[in-house]
Amino acid sequence: MGICVWRERAALVAGVEDASTGLALDQDGGRAPSRPGRDGAIRATASEGDSARHASEPGGEASVGHHPHGDLLARSVPDGAVRAHAEPAVDFDNWDQLIDAIHACQACELAKNCTQKVPGVGSRTADLMIIGEGPGHDEDIRGEPFVGRSGQLLDRMLAAIGIAREQVYITNIVKCRPPNNRDPKPEEALKCRAFLDAQIRAIEPRVILSVGRVSAHNLLDTNAPVGKLIRELHRLPGSEVPVKVTYHPAYLLRNPSAKAVAWQDLKQLDRILR
Repeated sequence: MGICVWRERAALVAGVEDASTGLALDQDGGRAPSRPGRDGAIRATASEGDSARHASEPGGEASVGHHPHGDLLARSVPDGAVRAHAEPAVDFDNWDQLIDAIHACQACELAKNCTQKVPGVGSRTADLMIIGEGPGHDEDIRGEPFVGRSGQLLDRMLAAIGIAREQVYITNIVKCRPPNNRDPKPEEALKCRAFLDAQIRAIEPRVILSVGRVSAHNLLDTNAPVGKLIRELHRLPGSEVPVKVTYHPAYLLRNPSAKAVAWQDLKQLDRILR
């Protein structure tokens, strides 16, 4: 295991934040050895730009315990459902048709104000699917989720457990940037849910990593605080897919002390994927 991985792990545990990336790096920017996914891809990754999104995780600051993977998958019971009327499932003939439908969608006001749609990026045969809340300023410009400082931190979090960005699939609850980076409204998330569900069905991930409050609330149909949801491993409602909740990278950049909790989440994710 490379020295960079140990430094990044130590930085996560200690909550040390580098001024530009949020993690201590060695001088040559080395990464952890990557393990092959189902598509066998092993590639280095880089991220540019500076994201304007800074998600908050209310109620999530308290220290929480973590359970090993096994028989502790929680059947999520809604604490006040956020999806009162789910959009019907939509089947697409192929992946390209799905992505074309996302780009053509005009179902809500978000589509009328964004620069471009941000369907997602990564491996279509990924074992790990990462789902955030929605595109920010830089994502809206580049058409790719999790770029800038938050994306760089996410890359380093994955590298700490030996995973390259290209080995996972990364997307969001909504595919268009909400104005001024506000939270997506429930009705906006509903309009995008058929696309997200179709992506999950097509990729068939072994596990979903839900990053941030908005993602967790929409995926698990709950209003429980992130600090509570982190304590258990959930299942995606209506399926057997495990869902691991963790803090949004933007929250970790603003609250370095939470990185110790995020590191425990990463270790649990690593056990699931082994």
